[in-house]
Amino acid sequence: MKIFIDADAFPNVIRDILIKASLRLNIPLIFVANKPLRLEKLSNLSLILVPGGPDVADDRIAQLVQPGDLVITADIPLADRVVTKNAFAMNPRGTLYTEHNIKDRLAMRDLLGELRDNGMITGGPAIFCKKDRQAFANQLDSFLVRQLKVENATQRNPVC
Repeated sequence: MKIFIDADAFPNVIRDILIKASLRLNIPLIFVANKPLRLEKLSNLSLILVPGGPDVADDRIAQLVQPGDLVITADIPLADRVVTKNAFAMNPRGTLYTEHNIKDRLAMRDLLGELRDNGMITGGPAIFCKKDRQAFANQLDSFLVRQLKVENATQRNPVC
């Protein structure tokens, strides 16, 4: 398993949570961005720099992600592409996107976008707060523990 981060619109306050989890569980952590980032020089961390432009980082992540990988993104269309490839997506507030909920989330995003475009609602998401950071840390830990158990069971009992 690898963890990809859509780093163009990424709250830096959860970076440490991801790095600690990556080091503790020895999972590669790959930041994908269209501008250079300051990252510690650790063997599990890498940065993929892409050219600027709409959805360039998203396209690169969608190209690289494999079944079972995790993508951290607030971009619901990217999350949909990831889930379609039998991978997982989680937003920075700790919501895990799966094949069971991504289509509903995508439809809601499209509806809210249409309402905003027509001036029926204004504003954007709430400010990222300590509660969001804790929810993310809890969901990440829970997800990684579950996935590593599944991977270990699969390795012990391979399907013929």
